[in-house]
Amino acid sequence: MQFFGGSSLTSLAPEATPAPAAPPGTGTGASAQVLYVFNRNGVCLLYREWHRPLRTLDPTQDHKLMFGLLFSLRSFTAKIDPTTAEKGNLGVPLLPGQGCSFYSFKTNTYKLNFTESPSGIKLILITHPRTGDQRDSLKHIYNLYVEYVVKNPLYAPGTPIKCELFNKHLDQYVRTII
Repeated sequence: MQFFGGSSLTSLAPEATPAPAAPPGTGTGASAQVLYVFNRNGVCLLYREWHRPLRTLDPTQDHKLMFGLLFSLRSFTAKIDPTTAEKGNLGVPLLPGQGCSFYSFKTNTYKLNFTESPSGIKLILITHPRTGDQRDSLKHIYNLYVEYVVKNPLYAPGTPIKCELFNKHLDQYVRTII
């Protein structure tokens, strides 16, 4: 069963499962640049670049800064949420689905799009700043992750993703949103 919809396939062999259908309207002309996939413990399971003109940090520092940014933004948005009386302490980890959600922010050079699954998998897609809402694209990428990584009996949870079928379908999908 998939959290974000799509087909529910029961086969465990990733080679036998077709790719989930792309959500309608995702070919928006967006310019996908970078994708991060983190587990709930902050381990970067996947880092993919399609267009990143300047690299100023080594990958380990980059992953730590990105996860720290997400942690801080989630904590901050929960703290200033005007709809709940219980604010908790700033910096205390939130459970998936807890607190106020943020989906994206934009600078003059990029837009960061974010989603988190109930199991704590965090997907971050960096795109061109004029890109529209990418929540459906992130849900589709999560469905690819479920089909080709989670259901793969050879994948050990918490380890970097090295599934060729996932990478192939991810690249194919990203080309449709570029």
